Amino acid sequence: MPHSAPAPAPLGLQKLAFGGDYNPEQWPEEVWHEDVRLMREAGVTMVSVGIFSWALLEPEPGSHDFGWLDRLLDLLHVNGIRADLGTPTVAPPAWFYRAHPEALPVSRDGVRYAFGSRGAICHSSAPYREAAANITEQLARRYASHPALAMWHVHNEYGVPVSACYCDNCAAHFRRWLTGRHGSVDAVNEAWGTAFWGQHYRTLDEIDPPRTTPTVGNPAQQLDYARFADATMRENFTAERDILHRLAPGVPVTTNFMTALSQCDSVDYWAWGREVDLVTNDHYLITDGRRTHVNLAMAADLTRSVAGGAPWLLLEHSTSGVNWQPRNPAKRPGEMARNSLAHVARGSEGAMFFQWRQSRRGAEKFHSAMVPHAGTDSRVWREVTALGAGLGLLEGIRGTRTVADAAMLWDWQSWWAQALEWRPSEEHDARERADTFYASLYDRHLTVDFAHPDADLSAYPLVVVPALYLATEDTGRNLRRYVENGGTLVVSYFSGIVDTHDAVHPGPYPGALRDVLGLTIEEFSPLGEGETVRLITPEGAPEGPVLTGDLWSDVVIPRGAETVWSYADGIPAGRPAVTRNRLGKGTAWYVSTRLSGPHLDAVLDRACADAAIAPRTGLARDVEAVTRTGDSGTYLFAINHTDTDTEVALDAPGTELLTGEPAAHSLAVPAGAVRVVRLDG
Repeated sequence: MPHSAPAPAPLGLQKLAFGGDYNPEQWPEEVWHEDVRLMREAGVTMVSVGIFSWALLEPEPGSHDFGWLDRLLDLLHVNGIRADLGTPTVAPPAWFYRAHPEALPVSRDGVRYAFGSRGAICHSSAPYREAAANITEQLARRYASHPALAMWHVHNEYGVPVSACYCDNCAAHFRRWLTGRHGSVDAVNEAWGTAFWGQHYRTLDEIDPPRTTPTVGNPAQQLDYARFADATMRENFTAERDILHRLAPGVPVTTNFMTALSQCDSVDYWAWGREVDLVTNDHYLITDGRRTHVNLAMAADLTRSVAGGAPWLLLEHSTSGVNWQPRNPAKRPGEMARNSLAHVARGSEGAMFFQWRQSRRGAEKFHSAMVPHAGTDSRVWREVTALGAGLGLLEGIRGTRTVADAAMLWDWQSWWAQALEWRPSEEHDARERADTFYASLYDRHLTVDFAHPDADLSAYPLVVVPALYLATEDTGRNLRRYVENGGTLVVSYFSGIVDTHDAVHPGPYPGALRDVLGLTIEEFSPLGEGETVRLITPEGAPEGPVLTGDLWSDVVIPRGAETVWSYADGIPAGRPAVTRNRLGKGTAWYVSTRLSGPHLDAVLDRACADAAIAPRTGLARDVEAVTRTGDSGTYLFAINHTDTDTEVALDAPGTELLTGEPAAHSLAVPAGAVRVVRLDG
């Protein structure tokens, strides 16, 4: 990925960030001194404060109480701990909602949510925007020069739990947004295809949000509303950011993302990454039977990519179990450190947690913390202090960048469009395809950058497209240019189908990708539940393995592409199933059915050979080898997620930083452990 300018680091932080959300308002003030003593013992360098404190900072409209926060920040400063200071605008006080009940969001079904949780905000509400700007300005004026201030933390996890509101205020705001995006009602009618089902509008005033309708609503309207909801949240972020920039110049401003596809699907992080000074992310293991460390690696790679390849910061993860899944297992011994250092390997400048001290009350009292209910005589605390010591030995990696081997295209707006109703198969899931393709690359020990479909891809020998239902003509030209110049492209089914308005491209599928793939698709043929198709090598071609696909098949017509595997059964029997198109100096592969595991691996083996990506031998499955490099040197992170000791070959000798031991031609990595080698030369 082309590198962006260096991201601003938290002010005054000389080591990697280590700490967590600190909510001292939940505790008697005498506990604070015990907290900072333990923070020093654990090696904490920064904590996030004030995120949910609006009701305490402004107990009555226009009346502020900063005394407790003054004392807290002073205490942190005296003890050498930096502050990531929040604007508390994710949780307006009860008095605000009493005065402005219309600021509570309304569901698509017309239900107005009640006060008593968090993130219950209509982002189009003028009173909310005014109140949020006021408390942000008060904080900036008071603390811009405080010596503990490292950076500003606006709001909290935009998009969770509510991103879109469907109230009348949002309706009016949506109409203004449509004017800015489309220019006129005629242009809206054209973009949305309102001639279908008689939905034509005479004026913009006739347009409402896509509320619940008797049957499926207009998909282009729903897609635009998802864009509008995302843009409206971003307007509120940038309003607070601009206040902070004006009153506290030079102090970085961020908000915590949730880039994992398993955690947030309503935010276009490509757009948000351009607005923050430093990209930060929250990540929690999803215990749904998947390999959790692969999901973690994918989220970290995606976050780094949103940051343009620059270092970023893990602002929240958990020391052990969480409390909001159906089942919340504890982390195994050593897993917390392994999770933390896996994020660092993939670009994070530290490891922060939710939260410092485990709450006794409230909805998250069973969520793990750095100081658990069991106190300091506990495995979690001992692992916390050990991790703090280990991170203290890695300060040399600050500012280095993770080295990627391949890229995967991802577009949140395409995901939104594909997820709308009445698609050829409701089982086709963009996230599943992304997870599956990523896991296959991960098992090849390839480090992956994610890229927007219109990004410069020239640095990557291999680009994988797991799901790109929405692809513009510009995207098609970009991918064609990439292949013609020598790149290897792999595209999965149901990609390139519609334009930015969810309109099918003129002519046969796959629309914007016809030229680069060298084929057309006569018809989709989704498979029934439990139905599979066999893929065989065509007569006269070198014999290859028989593959099995499910869920989907296409009736493919080659227009220059060669058939590598064909269907042995199903409606498209005898037709191409996997194709390869030579174009200029490169090749473009198309996979027209759902392949997983070794069946997908067989295709990617061939694509990697085209891309001249040699298999990395000698690494066991679920052992990561990730490199960061920069002015301070080159660092190899070897992460062993298995229960067996392993060896990792080294390209050069060096020093293992966590143990201080020299490392020659190979590195011993115990079961469940992490080793970090600074390579010589």
